[in-house]
Amino acid sequence: MFTSRTAHSTLRSVCEPFWRGVAGVLVGHPFDTVKVRLQVQSMEKPQYQGTLHCFQSIIRQESVLGLYKGLGSPLMGLTFINALVFGVQGNTLRALGRDSPLNQFLAGAAAGAIQCVICCPMELAKTRLQLQDAGPARTYRGSLDCLAQIYRQEGLRGVNRGMASTLLRETPSFGVYFLAYDVLTRALGCEPEDRLLVPKLLLAGGTSGILSWLSTYPVDVVKSRLQADGLRGAPRYRGILDCVRQSYRAEGWRVFTRGLASTLLRAFPVNAATFATVTVVLTYARGEEARPEGDALPAAPAAPAGPALAQPSSL
Repeated sequence: MFTSRTAHSTLRSVCEPFWRGVAGVLVGHPFDTVKVRLQVQSMEKPQYQGTLHCFQSIIRQESVLGLYKGLGSPLMGLTFINALVFGVQGNTLRALGRDSPLNQFLAGAAAGAIQCVICCPMELAKTRLQLQDAGPARTYRGSLDCLAQIYRQEGLRGVNRGMASTLLRETPSFGVYFLAYDVLTRALGCEPEDRLLVPKLLLAGGTSGILSWLSTYPVDVVKSRLQADGLRGAPRYRGILDCVRQSYRAEGWRVFTRGLASTLLRAFPVNAATFATVTVVLTYARGEEARPEGDALPAAPAAPAGPALAQPSSL
């Protein structure tokens, strides 16, 4: 029977990760805007000299609101992507039958690949909005208007521009993401009764986010360039390999690290909050649901029989 206690637990397990996710997007989006601007700028006429200069230039020329261009797109996709990623990862891990490092990687990779269906159009709109001029000259009025215009001009293929590079980025990076989190939480000894549980989860989640980005960052540069291609002037790239070839020939290997500093500054706090919140809230909600309504809290809760609550396999 779906009791009021169960309803309250379910509502909390859905809403609290959502609002924490919103907070993470609000904190991290300015760093993402800087990352995209640095990734796609031309070195023939560079507009920014580095991460700090990019921040200062955007604020000086466009106000603080310039850092939040394209914010609507990740906010719209936040609930769907979080639900899809953690749902697919957990179900894939159960289907594989054994909680091993390889299966953690495979489950994470599957989650990363499937969420590209939402992630790719969302990031296309975000990238276009982050790069467009401010004021009356802007091309798009918002994320939905951006996707609608692209669809009218280029069809479904245009809306999914960068899908192959998104798959190449997300599939291995999410495998690394969940594998690193699993390894770190086990190494740190994350147990439910540990008074340092939340700091340990934050450390594991933040570090996992950094390792995930480092594993595929050059592909992210290529993806941003492909999705921004044609926004100002004629398209330059015929595909992933052509983008890699032209970028390397013009700017050398450093082009594939452009914007990395702002990405890593964003990665730790956002991913720390995401993993810690999802793990703690879902575990607490399950504990509430498992307890019969009206029963008193036990004086000393029994130790969990399954894996440590911090493991993604328990989500």
